[in-house]
Amino acid sequence: MNMHTRTASIIPAEKSAAETFLDELFDAGLLIDTGVDGLYGRSGAFEDVINAFNGLVAKYGAADKATAIHFPPGIARRLFEKSGYMKSFPQLAGTVHSFMGGEADHCSLLADLEAGQDWTEQQQATDVVLTPAACYPLYPTVAKRGPLPEQGRLYDLQSYCFRHEPSKDPARMQMFRMREFVRIGSPDQVCAFRESWLDRGQKMMASLLLPLTVDLANDPFFGRAGKMLANNQRDTGLKFELLIPVTSEEKPTACLSFNYHQDHFGSLWNIRSADGEQAHTACVGFGMERVALALFKHHGPDVEGWPTEVRKLLWG
Repeated sequence: MNMHTRTASIIPAEKSAAETFLDELFDAGLLIDTGVDGLYGRSGAFEDVINAFNGLVAKYGAADKATAIHFPPGIARRLFEKSGYMKSFPQLAGTVHSFMGGEADHCSLLADLEAGQDWTEQQQATDVVLTPAACYPLYPTVAKRGPLPEQGRLYDLQSYCFRHEPSKDPARMQMFRMREFVRIGSPDQVCAFRESWLDRGQKMMASLLLPLTVDLANDPFFGRAGKMLANNQRDTGLKFELLIPVTSEEKPTACLSFNYHQDHFGSLWNIRSADGEQAHTACVGFGMERVALALFKHHGPDVEGWPTEVRKLLWG
């Protein structure tokens, strides 16, 4: 009986549009591969675009005279636990662990490391959790100040954030920068603020000659109960996103978000309006890396070749 062995030809899987764009960014030196999906170095040119866009956001928000606050990319664990984030988004959370043992424990850790075994079991959770959204440290800070003034408060926040969702999509980074304007006050005050930025945000991004749409959205709530929360969020129009095709025409990327939290954070942290009522909150968030990626995608990897109108808006 003759046995014929046939060697099947191995055909490389076709890369997705996201992977192709990521490779283009690596080749252009705009992003730097670290060996971990969603964790990248950024070139000077990439940072220049983010800084220029930050300046444009500041111009569009200048008339509001928001109070600027910069928090570190970590939040106290006790505040994080109280925020309820683990109930809704446990899949995205990142905690900070450190070695807290003695000399014998250190020897055990080194032995595990040398043997290629899991040495992280020698670590323990610290009092720090990586910040999931720029606004999370703000609410307990505002609550400490007591009742709001009659006009409420408005804050301008910037922070690095972390979400554990490794991906080949360069627009879905694990560590990224978020800028937020957060309005705290009465329902009328915060809703008027959000409507204002829905208009301003579209004008600002259109001025950069980027194709965009605005649509209802929901946060990635976890589990079966999360589906109900997501449906309610969409049904009540609590979240809108400004979408730009970056790695997919069919599934454009959310580059700005416009959120009305109702009294969720006001109740959670007991933030009171001047009249003693529970404060409402709303925010507009800017994904800084995502906007930069959208600009590189639609105007090319070399900023010198971008449309004159766009360059003038960003760099004057």
